[in-house]
Amino acid sequence: MKYTTRPQAILLLADGTIFYGKSIGISGKTFGEVCFNTGMTGYQEIFTDPSYFGQIMVATNPHIGNYGVNSDEVESEKIMISGLVCKNFSFNHSRPDSESNLYDYFESQNLICISDVDTRALVSYIRDNGAQNAVICTDGTSIEELKTLLSNVPNMEGLELASKVSTTEPYFFGNENATFKISALDLGIKRNILRNLAKRDCYIKVFPYDTNFETLKAFNPDGYFLSNGPGDPEPLEQVIGVAQEIIASDTPVFGICLGHQIIGLANGISTYKMFNGHRGINHPVMNILTGKGEITSQNHGFAVNREELEKHNDLEITHYHLNDNTVAGMKMKSKNCFSVQYHPEASPGPHDSSYLFDEFISNIKWSKELQQA
Repeated sequence: MKYTTRPQAILLLADGTIFYGKSIGISGKTFGEVCFNTGMTGYQEIFTDPSYFGQIMVATNPHIGNYGVNSDEVESEKIMISGLVCKNFSFNHSRPDSESNLYDYFESQNLICISDVDTRALVSYIRDNGAQNAVICTDGTSIEELKTLLSNVPNMEGLELASKVSTTEPYFFGNENATFKISALDLGIKRNILRNLAKRDCYIKVFPYDTNFETLKAFNPDGYFLSNGPGDPEPLEQVIGVAQEIIASDTPVFGICLGHQIIGLANGISTYKMFNGHRGINHPVMNILTGKGEITSQNHGFAVNREELEKHNDLEITHYHLNDNTVAGMKMKSKNCFSVQYHPEASPGPHDSSYLFDEFISNIKWSKELQQA
């Protein structure tokens, strides 16, 4: 499609600010919280990450689509972002092992995209004014009508979204003859997390987000995993209660991102919505226990309250974000339970954080040895 044939499109923010661009050719409008990701690669993993459900993604990398798409690089069964904002959208791609171009991929799922936007100015604006709701429009709807529609879109704070992305039926992943069995609570789980667990000789049963503890326990797991996912963690009251039962069972527990926040809430630590959140593959984290820095992949708009965590008798901070000192990891002193606020399965370091899966397996082995003693 030639540049000159593409119709005008707009991005309208909730505060009335408008950014202009071009439609890539898919007509319509889409709503969500606008946020940005600073990753230079991995756009397909970003688009299919369930943690991005309900969000319009701004790509800071000026070129999107240049290496096409590949079915091995998805984190879920479909595109999860609400829409895409980018500078240069590549209709052509040059990677030898790509299976299709990004436009066809978007068209197959009716993903609305606006390109030719001044993304540097947009990201700067979001950084100064915070994440907010927005609408991408490529069908010519009037601005006044868009403002009315946008005013009815719920804010991310207080919004429960795990139910929108979780599996509806339990399923298995890995080798059924593996040494370890894991019950994973799917709040929006990424496929590569399952791959990392299976690679470490685990057989995983993935359960819907609203599964009760007795059902999780019936699998007779050696450990429990609380996954990443979208939305505000505080409305997930049932999940928080299940997490409390899991922790009380003295079985090893590992939580990532939303799972990390759920563990905090299960221990009476509040969470809060961040001004912008952390989204990218270049976030520096300090491991307090080892004194080593890690380059991490992050994707979250909520965080646990550091001040409350520091006062807690049974929790300690294990990692913190070097840019803003927010909590990036914690563990319980009396229970075999730990969590992180980033994605070790993405490993942009490339291996800085993969040890966390090994630590989970070590905790399971240690727990089993205690039971047999």
